[in-house]
Amino acid sequence: MYAPPHRNPAFGLGLVVLGASLFIVNAGVSRVVLRAGVDPITLTTVRVTGTVLVLLLFAALFKRSALRPPRGRLAWMLVAHGLIGVAALQWTYFVAIDRLPVGMALLLEYQAPILVAVWARVVQKEQVRGRMWLGLGLAVSGLAAATGIWRGLAFDAVGVAAGLGAAVCFAAYFLIGEHGVGLLDPLRVILWSFLVAAVALNLVSPLTSFDTSLLDDQASMLGRLDHLELPVWSLLLWVMVLGTLVPFGVELAALRHLRATTVTMVAMLEPVGVLVLGWVWFNESLGAVAVVGAVAVVVGIVLAQSARRAAVVVEPPHL
Repeated sequence: MYAPPHRNPAFGLGLVVLGASLFIVNAGVSRVVLRAGVDPITLTTVRVTGTVLVLLLFAALFKRSALRPPRGRLAWMLVAHGLIGVAALQWTYFVAIDRLPVGMALLLEYQAPILVAVWARVVQKEQVRGRMWLGLGLAVSGLAAATGIWRGLAFDAVGVAAGLGAAVCFAAYFLIGEHGVGLLDPLRVILWSFLVAAVALNLVSPLTSFDTSLLDDQASMLGRLDHLELPVWSLLLWVMVLGTLVPFGVELAALRHLRATTVTMVAMLEPVGVLVLGWVWFNESLGAVAVVGAVAVVVGIVLAQSARRAAVVVEPPHL
């Protein structure tokens, strides 16, 4: 059985920041790919399937033990991790941003830290100080300001349901993963989770439907980088490796050193980072309200982080 190392919170925090930074940059790269003609559902299938192929190759060359399928309840847990925390998360998010303003979709998805905190308090019986809820409320309010959801707000029942579904899936990714990395090598967890997700996504949107003629097209990098062009295949490779494999892996590995509540609350900086990315890269406006909202997110995270008491020992599932 896999024996996890001693917890190192500082190292874990560094992993989360690295993962969040890569996800932020990937938002820009993904926009370039979408503007080059790859539709969102196909991009999701290509992203997850390509990641699985890289994981299988890496495991075959360097860690064949990760290729062994898990058994018993742990196997079902990883199936749930793949279907809910990987495939359904991306699927519901794309539905939400297709039917709602992107800011509202982001705000709904990033209700996940509240769901994780409620789970930790009610189910795992984690003792918290009252300012945790103040911090979470401030962070969510800051996200609302930073993403500007009041602009063009339109109620769409399916879109709202998808956004809330993305929040549940995002929380499930961390909570299920927190159990998995306690028993298995993180590489084995992410390999089998993404394999399950790849199968599910290919049933919904087969990879064979992808127009491969797009691969050699030159895509403009848009915004301040519109003078640069890169082949679509290289951008897809970035999305699969540095935009998916590495950030998902390091944030999952961070759960060996930090609690799920910590990881998800730090990850709340991602939409703020995307806001800044849009300003720096794509010449999008960044007003005073958005800046105040970004500061509120940071303050809220600090308040919530300082509110937890003793660490919680998560009971692993029985094999």
